[in-house]
Amino acid sequence: MEEIQPRIQIEPGSQGECVTLYGSWNAAILAMPANWRPIAAALDRKAKEAMDISWDLRQVERLDHTGAQMLWNAWGRCWPKHVLLLDVQRTTLSRVAALTVPTPVPDRPRRGEWLAHLGRWWLASAVQIKEFTALIGQLLLDVLQMLRRPDRAPWHDISVHIFRIGAMALPITALVGFLIGVVLAYLMSQQLRQLGASIYVVNILGGGLIRELGPVLTAILIAGRSGSAITAQIGAMQVTEELDAMRVMGISPSARLVLPRAIALSLVMPMLAVWTIAAALAGGMLVCDAALGLSPGYFFHALPKAVHLGSLSLALAKSVVFGWGVALIGCHFGLRVRSDTQSLGAGTTASVVMCITMVLCVDAIFAIAFRGVGL
Repeated sequence: MEEIQPRIQIEPGSQGECVTLYGSWNAAILAMPANWRPIAAALDRKAKEAMDISWDLRQVERLDHTGAQMLWNAWGRCWPKHVLLLDVQRTTLSRVAALTVPTPVPDRPRRGEWLAHLGRWWLASAVQIKEFTALIGQLLLDVLQMLRRPDRAPWHDISVHIFRIGAMALPITALVGFLIGVVLAYLMSQQLRQLGASIYVVNILGGGLIRELGPVLTAILIAGRSGSAITAQIGAMQVTEELDAMRVMGISPSARLVLPRAIALSLVMPMLAVWTIAAALAGGMLVCDAALGLSPGYFFHALPKAVHLGSLSLALAKSVVFGWGVALIGCHFGLRVRSDTQSLGAGTTASVVMCITMVLCVDAIFAIAFRGVGL
């Protein structure tokens, strides 16, 4: 049987104007793009123009679920006020209406909702600050207890963390530091050569790497590598209820978990900073020799004059603070993990972000407070 092209026409009816449909409204004819697009556009236009008038589908030859879905969407997924249908057409449309999930209407934001969000955020931040302050206080008490009874200190755990955090991080810190030194020296050499001031590349490279970039770069690498590992380790113990077992046995989680990591990081971070700075200076020295003709001998001779001992002391002091901060933040978020894996992943992510933010904030404070040291 030949399919009749669907068409839409407005005709006079018993209740005024009526939108009358003709032809076959089925998948066989509506599946063709040449038919679907103009019919859908015309149907939407008529539905908007004739929102309050009647619809007459009795002249439709065939109506399947495809045509019924098109009509139902054009009607805004609700029945028109006046519609003339055959019984079989009403059954098809009712089935489509029952299977169509209504589009959820987004809730309009209430007045003052932003204030409630701000209050909830402030309360959550206050709770975290309180817990972090309590962790710092407990750590100080554990340090005093260790000084009173050195024989009961967790020396084995401290040595293990020094190896894992320090020795195992030497390759990656050296590689990143070397590449940073190469890039900085190459970029500065291009600019200083145009000004005829190539010899000052040692001053800029040494001052920038030793005073600022070396300790900060090392701290960011350790924050991403070891800070996340600390949070994941303690969080996994929280998930498996090992921390609850430690408390039942009278073992302080702070003394056995936080103290060894804090001491290890405070000892390792300055050494890693010196290691990274040395690798970066080596990369810069190679570029200066290749691009500017400055020999390694001149580099070693000019570097002590360009960088004072105060800058190196400031870098080491910052590294110690970075180590304590990374350890405390990693342990803090690890202890806050709930007994589910989703909380573990969220805590690890938050730990890395907060560690990096802490490093940048502490570096800014040191730069402002000690701006006259070593310059």
